[in-house]
Amino acid sequence: MTVALRMSPDFAAELERKYFWWEAIGAAPRTEARILAQAMSFANYDEVRRLETVLGSDALVEVMLAAQPGWIDPRSWEFWRGRLQRATGRSIPDIPPQRKFDAGDV
Repeated sequence: MTVALRMSPDFAAELERKYFWWEAIGAAPRTEARILAQAMSFANYDEVRRLETVLGSDALVEVMLAAQPGWIDPRSWEFWRGRLQRATGRSIPDIPPQRKFDAGDV
């Protein structure tokens, strides 16, 4: 699922510098959704408010719904799920996406 966000390149670059301490793998740049998911996992409360103000609750829900396994840790998922469901009325799964290790797990 591709997430269409309206995030300025400067804001995306700022978040990427702050929340990624390792180099990107391969030639492809990180997506805005990946950068935001990382920020959602590590943001302090002031940064949480900034993400909500700059991007809006609906955009943050879209990031959660498009998240890949491991992008948002369970504790952060529960925090954002509660905030964003209340703010938007949208349904968000109870747990973040999980890695599947058995071909029978679908």
